[in-house]
Amino acid sequence: MVARSDARPPDEGQYDWPYPLKWNERRLVDGVDVLVFGGGIAGCWAAIGAARSGAKVALVEKGATLTSGASGSGCDHWESAATNPCSRVTPEELTQAMLDDNDGYNNGISHYIECREGYDRVVDIEQMGAKVRDVDGEFEGAEFRDEQTQLLFAYDYHNKFSLRVWGTTFKPALYRELRRAGVQIFDRSMACGLLTEGGEQGARVVGGYGIGTRTGELVAFEAKATVLAMSRPTRLWLFIPDLPGLSEFRPPQCTGDGHAMGFRVGVEFAMMEKSVRAEWSGDRSFPPYGTGNNHNTWYACSLVDARGQEIPWLDRDGNVVESVSDRYRPAPGQKFFIKGGCESNYPSYHYRGPDTPPVKELLERGFELPFYADLPAMPELERKAIWGLMVGQEGKTRIPVLQAYTEAGFDPHQDLLRGYGDGWKSAVFDPNERQLFGLPGGIVNDWHLKTNLDGLYAAGDQLFASNCHGHAAATGHYAGRHAARYARTVPAAAIDQHQLERERMRLAAPLERTDGVGWKELACLVSKVMQECCGEQKSRALLEEGLARLARLQEGEAQQLYARNPHEWMRVIETLNVLTNAELVIHACLARRASSKQLNFTRTDYPEMDPDDWRKFVTVKKRNGGIEVGALPIDYYGALAQRYQSENQDYIEGTWKKT
Repeated sequence: MVARSDARPPDEGQYDWPYPLKWNERRLVDGVDVLVFGGGIAGCWAAIGAARSGAKVALVEKGATLTSGASGSGCDHWESAATNPCSRVTPEELTQAMLDDNDGYNNGISHYIECREGYDRVVDIEQMGAKVRDVDGEFEGAEFRDEQTQLLFAYDYHNKFSLRVWGTTFKPALYRELRRAGVQIFDRSMACGLLTEGGEQGARVVGGYGIGTRTGELVAFEAKATVLAMSRPTRLWLFIPDLPGLSEFRPPQCTGDGHAMGFRVGVEFAMMEKSVRAEWSGDRSFPPYGTGNNHNTWYACSLVDARGQEIPWLDRDGNVVESVSDRYRPAPGQKFFIKGGCESNYPSYHYRGPDTPPVKELLERGFELPFYADLPAMPELERKAIWGLMVGQEGKTRIPVLQAYTEAGFDPHQDLLRGYGDGWKSAVFDPNERQLFGLPGGIVNDWHLKTNLDGLYAAGDQLFASNCHGHAAATGHYAGRHAARYARTVPAAAIDQHQLERERMRLAAPLERTDGVGWKELACLVSKVMQECCGEQKSRALLEEGLARLARLQEGEAQQLYARNPHEWMRVIETLNVLTNAELVIHACLARRASSKQLNFTRTDYPEMDPDDWRKFVTVKKRNGGIEVGALPIDYYGALAQRYQSENQDYIEGTWKKT
């Protein structure tokens, strides 16, 4: 352990900061087998998987691991638990449905891992003390409750592969297990960069570095293997300077730091050209799941129009579903459907709800705005499952929705809750106000969840086509296991001190200024560029203009940023990462020279939709000062079950644990 103690004291009267400042101190943490960047769901599980494999593990988290991450405040359901004892769907069937449902533009490897190992993690977290079963009999007699196992099911009550859970109990249980497993936790420490062998782009990753968000101390980590387990990029198209906490669906600190770190050292990305119109963002949005609707958490709530007329549910074939119970069951001849009310290009897995027709069509049929969620019309246990279990356990719903609405007098037994936007959403957004949402782009992975760089693995939201809580948990544990296996085969490699010094100087420049350009100003400018140059309609001219404007921001305003304390320094580094991720997205958009329905991608200069020669994953990575464009076949993952089995015999046989 090496440290320097020549910290620079703050100027007298400059600011009142409650923690000791260590601006110029450096600390080296060595002897680490597996370094995990990110303490959300994927990161916690990666650290646990690696530790159980016998590795010495360090976990670095920007917030507090006890409650941090997109699911830190809870989750209401665990998707794709295909191996639970009540499931009628196999992991192979469910994964193939996910692939088909997205016209192949999905991550077959990570979602097979999700379906194959998801229920294993449910059992694990229950053993850690979390609540996953209705052990108190609160929902006894409900159609969605299995009386023998006490498991509760969501969406498809016949096939039973998605579980309703008490997700607010998960993060504390994971934190206790991390401590029990001996994982070294670095809370309030922002991961800032990856370090490579010889300091070369594209070389083996030998660790990383970060800063203390309270002290400003620089901490470097030497590690045999590293797992990126941070959030997908946010705040690219939308940023509200006065209300930054409302700028995205995910927590405001989820800014895609791992994507930016990876892009800088040569990690390969896929599907970064995909984006969707924003739904939960900005100052016009209600809290997620805080308006009347019938999606996900609210599935399958009844909807009525302004006159109290019920909007009928339709099945896959367009037939009216007569009972609430039948909303949770496949249509005649349909094996199963994926999630509640999802849109699908494939009728095999399509289940229509009252929101499937456009609002215009509903109005033409005689319905009148506004629309309302009609909880009082639902059967008692269904109402209780939506309002109180699903709303209340899903992230960001316990306090701002369930508690706040209840304290304001909302009574689900008698009150309707209005929908907004397109009749049931939280707001209406401009087509150029976009998000990386709904299986967005991310890092390319192999069957070890290894990136294209030796020593570097990825999990959860870092992966391309990432999804839900269950996906994060399963891929996190898997990546941790395989990173630990790799670490046993390689010697430690020393950090390149020249690379570390270059990175320190890059980050430290804002500390030399006490005024100039604030991080919020730069964030607003980046979002403006993305809205104007990388919105719904794209073209080469627009995208190249966007890159030029981002380059001017990098050379201009970004060089005038200032930070007066470690918290502002963290926000500055986040915003520089947002700038890097904006560049990554635009390069990906330039690389795909065809439009694509499934990717929500429209090139006005290449208007043909999904031509055969562009049915592939387009990849981008940095190399030698430029951008290297590549491609992968849509089915590059191969035979799912066979490939999984060939790479995971120790897990299948139960011999992988070393502790």
